[in-house]
Amino acid sequence: MSPSGGAGRPSQLAFRLPIRPAMGRDDFLVAKSNEAAVNAIDRWPHWRSRVLVLVGPEGSGKSHLASVWRVTAQATLISSPELDADLVPELIRGGAVILEDAPFELDERALFHLINITKEQRGHLLVTSRTYPTLWPVRLPDLATRLKAAEVAELEPPDDALLRAVLVKLFSDRQLRVAADLLEYVITRMERSGAAARLLVDRIDQISLERQVPVTRALIREVLAELEQKLERGGPS
Repeated sequence: MSPSGGAGRPSQLAFRLPIRPAMGRDDFLVAKSNEAAVNAIDRWPHWRSRVLVLVGPEGSGKSHLASVWRVTAQATLISSPELDADLVPELIRGGAVILEDAPFELDERALFHLINITKEQRGHLLVTSRTYPTLWPVRLPDLATRLKAAEVAELEPPDDALLRAVLVKLFSDRQLRVAADLLEYVITRMERSGAAARLLVDRIDQISLERQVPVTRALIREVLAELEQKLERGGPS
């Protein structure tokens, strides 16, 4: 029995194909807001202190750039809560490490140990964070000193040109065709961040599949209003 939508048209079951976002270097969209970070990644292995911290808001492209560097440097990836001092020797064995989402649940002594061994073994450490290391609530003085010496590259919120390109890429990843005038409509009304763009496109894709309808201005307006209401209630969930 098909699910009923009440007195209206029945809701269609959405069979979603796996989304496969392009994550290669050529697929990263370079603009003024992220150019400094891209240049820093491209300078590897000639980083000033062998430690580079990528700083930027959610959705700014930190993980994408880290993914690019992971392939290039054959780096080992670990998240901030997973970092443990006992893991450090094995982590740096390959010569390159990515620490994501610092300083979330960070083991300060483990990071201090990792930085020291990275330099001793002439390896490289890439750290991603939403805030500058000088603003982290670090209690270990020696770690604070090491972090001050690290090279920092910032990814700023996207400008119109980058936001437009991000939307085009996100819609393309989901095989959705969206007219240029609808893109401009979205850009002038949405929250200006990569994370908001992903959330918006994902919801548009979901509704389009469920209802078996194309992307229209009315659908975009509905999704924008829905996301704004969720934000006012305190979050996307």
